[in-house]
Amino acid sequence: MDQAQEKHKVARAAGVVGAATLASRVGGFVRDLVIAYFFGAGPAADAFFVAFRIPNLLRRLFAEGTLTIAFIPVFTELLRTRGRQEAMLLARSTFGLLALALLAVCAAGIVWAPEVVRVMAPGFTPGGESYRLAVTLTRWCLPYIFFVSLTALAAGVLNSLDHFFAPAASPVLLNLSLITCAVALAPRVEPPVMSLAVGVILGGAAQLLLQVPFLRARGVSLRPAWQPGNPALRRVLRLMLPAAFGAAVYQLAVFINTVLASLLPTGSVSYLYYADRLIEFPLGIFAIAVSTAILPSLSRQAADRDHRALVETLGYGLRLTMFINLPAMVGLILLARPLVLLLFTRGRFDLAAAQATAAAVVGYGVGLWAFAGVRAVVAAFYALKDTKTPVVVAAVCLVINVALSLALMGPLRHVGLALATSAASACNLAGLLWLLRRRLGPLGLKHLAASCGRMLLASGVMCLAVLAVCYLLPWGGADSLTRRVARPLAAVLCGAGVYLALARLMRLPELNELGQVLRRRAKP
Repeated sequence: MDQAQEKHKVARAAGVVGAATLASRVGGFVRDLVIAYFFGAGPAADAFFVAFRIPNLLRRLFAEGTLTIAFIPVFTELLRTRGRQEAMLLARSTFGLLALALLAVCAAGIVWAPEVVRVMAPGFTPGGESYRLAVTLTRWCLPYIFFVSLTALAAGVLNSLDHFFAPAASPVLLNLSLITCAVALAPRVEPPVMSLAVGVILGGAAQLLLQVPFLRARGVSLRPAWQPGNPALRRVLRLMLPAAFGAAVYQLAVFINTVLASLLPTGSVSYLYYADRLIEFPLGIFAIAVSTAILPSLSRQAADRDHRALVETLGYGLRLTMFINLPAMVGLILLARPLVLLLFTRGRFDLAAAQATAAAVVGYGVGLWAFAGVRAVVAAFYALKDTKTPVVVAAVCLVINVALSLALMGPLRHVGLALATSAASACNLAGLLWLLRRRLGPLGLKHLAASCGRMLLASGVMCLAVLAVCYLLPWGGADSLTRRVARPLAAVLCGAGVYLALARLMRLPELNELGQVLRRRAKP
């Protein structure tokens, strides 16, 4: 496959994943709106976010953070060099080993839930309301890791076979489950927040079931096979060990933020959570979509030892990522408060919570470009079957993150934690690019910088348009419907229109490529 075809494949896959993820993110916002309405930013919400973070942490350690990134390059290489039968045997062997390990982890977590909560949220007073709720919710939420980790493995198989929609769309089912259970069960169960735990379990099972028909359509069976001596499985396990450390470093940073936030005034955990959800919107729609789409392509090129093509695909992925995330960064910083007011301020989520959450959005927003870039560059290391280098860089950046968090949380409270995360992520991206350049030679960073410069210029003009629409036009009183709803929506639409128009005038190639993808998808 020539490079032009590979670029089209990446762009098409990114479009599929981005569209599915957009639906998921919209559902996620509705979910968070429902949670904010019923539970606000009080003890019940803090307890659920801590409890749900535990299986999410384990999911990344067992699946997305270790297994998937170790599995896809080996699986792809087997497909290209040994044939489909050997690749499918690896998938079944991995499924069997993973399922057994997950059952053991779930059982241990349920037994030791009190100790886990004490570690995850030491600011929760033992015997207090938030602590008791967090222990109970943790025990109910832990089976989620079993379902969602097996879903991640199925997604790895499907992505390697160039199917991206079902894995990207599966989180929609979790959101629907949480929304349905909150609305239907919260008024009927005690405590009401237990409705969310039920939604987590049902949503996890639904995500796994969604993958089954798509696997069958491609002749894939994940009937467990017990072959611990399979050489390919051993290769996956060898790659998993450093990848596990890398995932652990990232999750340790999340854990430290949770610990430090729990030591701040009540609600700080929730402010950071809601802000992170807003930041994840552009990240999920495109940064994660691009990194997901380029990993199979990078893996194929690494298996063929075509490093020149690999570098070109990586540069293409980075430019696509920045094309969306640079203007998104500017927009989020400018519209943090209006967007939080629009999305979350209702029920028990009051104006004070909105102001605190908006400040956290700004703290995370300044690092959006780095969060997005890291995902694409790390994919290149994984494709090269190098899971060690990202660990070392992440460990150094963790130290930077902790030092900055401790320095900034005093004067800036939870906003300091968000700013520390942004700064550490920028260091992470710089370190990864430097080390990858030493390994592969020139990465085309001058071309990337030139493209980003034009994107920032367009974003700057967009900034003026957003400011004019949002803050200069008369939108009525503070509590008027037009000010709370029409103002941010009009600013977002105007900003997007101005940016796209300028991108067309400046002939940015990324816009043309995305346009081709949309036109191809629009054809019957």
